[in-house]
Formats: sequence, C-alpha cells, structure tokens
Amino acid sequence: VQLVESGGGVVQPGGSLRLSCAASGFAFSSYTMSWYRQAPGKERELVAFIFRTAGNTKYADFVQGRFIISRDNAKNTLYLQMNSLKPEDTAVYYCKATNIIAYWGQGTQVTVSS
Repeated sequence: VQLVESGGGVVQPGGSLRLSCAASGFAFSSYTMSWYRQAPGKERELVAFIFRTAGNTKYADFVQGRFIISRDNAKNTLYLQMNSLKPEDTAVYYCKATNIIAYWGQGTQVTVSS
C-alpha cells in the first residue's frame, strides 16, 4: 500500500497550489479519502474529506470556500486545490485513506510566505 503526496512548495500569500496523492496497493474507489495538515507544534487536523462517490465532500471551516477536494478513481488519485493561501496554511499536508482500516501518506510541505 502506498499513498504518495506531491505538489507542495513555497508560495506567496494569496497564491495557489494543487496537491496530489497517488494511491496504489488497495481499492482506492472503495475508500473515503481525506486531507489533513500539521503545523509545527500543533496537532494534526482534518482539512477536507471526500466520500467514495466524488459528489459528497466536507471541509473544515478554516478552508471553506478556498480549498477544493476532488478525486479521480480511474487514476487512483486524490487532489486538493488550494487557493487564496494564507501564512497560517503553512503545514505538512497528508492524505489518508479510510475504510475498515486507514492508510497515511508521508506528507508534503506547504509554506506560505512573502
């Protein structure tokens, strides 16, 4: 089983990034997928999740209207489009696959700084 995040980097406030999470080794389309983040010195927190059917999503209040979670079950890939980024969005972003058990990726760093 592998979850490999990519797309992180350094961006200025107000900018955008698109994260990807490539999944392999399990039935991706049968899993609820989610993005979490962890900033230095803080607990890991849920950003957004998307059910097996891509039309059903939910977001944390702090990203509502700025981030969009999506999935492509044909490509076994999860995405997070992040717009209007703020310095407080700086964190390591992780993808997670959940069914009876859960799998985590290794994370990708997002830094929002001028």
